[in-house]
Amino acid sequence: MSINKKSGLALLLIFFGTFVLFRSFGFHFDLMGYVVPIAIAGLGYVGIKNGKKVGWFFAIFGLLLLSFKLSWLFSIVFAVLLIGFGVSMIKKQSPSNTQDW
Repeated sequence: MSINKKSGLALLLIFFGTFVLFRSFGFHFDLMGYVVPIAIAGLGYVGIKNGKKVGWFFAIFGLLLLSFKLSWLFSIVFAVLLIGFGVSMIKKQSPSNTQDW
């Protein structure tokens, strides 16, 4: 079997159809919640490449939805950055610059 554009699309449809079928039987992967914003952003990208101005709307809307879905990840990254920044501030502080409160 040679892989071309149509067979790649067919495999993608089979893959997503399997996830929908698993979800109907009670196996929840929560992948479809991420696929829809990515698909909207992808359609926007295709619209932009084809010179359609409405593509910008779909791209921004899809990326905005995806950022809402990934907000939990952004909060974890932000917390790790705050901890790292605090540790680096403590390490840079010399003993003569300490203040007693």
